[in-house]
Amino acid sequence: MRRTPASITAPFALLAAAALAAPAHAATLEVSIRDARNQDGQFQVALVDAAGYAGEAPPIAGRLLAPEGDVTRLRFDDVPAGRYALLVIHDENGNGKLDTNLTGMPVEGYGFSNNPRVMRKPTFDEAAFEVGRDTTALDIAIR
Repeated sequence: MRRTPASITAPFALLAAAALAAPAHAATLEVSIRDARNQDGQFQVALVDAAGYAGEAPPIAGRLLAPEGDVTRLRFDDVPAGRYALLVIHDENGNGKLDTNLTGMPVEGYGFSNNPRVMRKPTFDEAAFEVGRDTTALDIAIR
């Protein structure tokens, strides 16, 4: 009987271990983005945890998509249960960033989960929501 070298089987063992370590309670996050000023450019959407919100970790998931009429819909599948925030930038001119004026105020659209009405970047707690076992729906109004 011929044996398969460990260097060939090792990646398959890692795949099996990763499958076993996958979150037991993953859900779907359905997002509706509304109130965009125009249909130019694209939306940059980031799903973050507290560390990602603070800029200390990458987003859990992200999407780039063009505005689609009055309401743009997207979904994130297999989101592990936890506490997150959703950030949206309407990059109207397609330069890859949120443009601001000389005083630092945004001149392009943006939005956060929970649609907090504050004159600053909301805190994570103000924008945070819980994902459990079931589908979570969010409505984001672009400001």
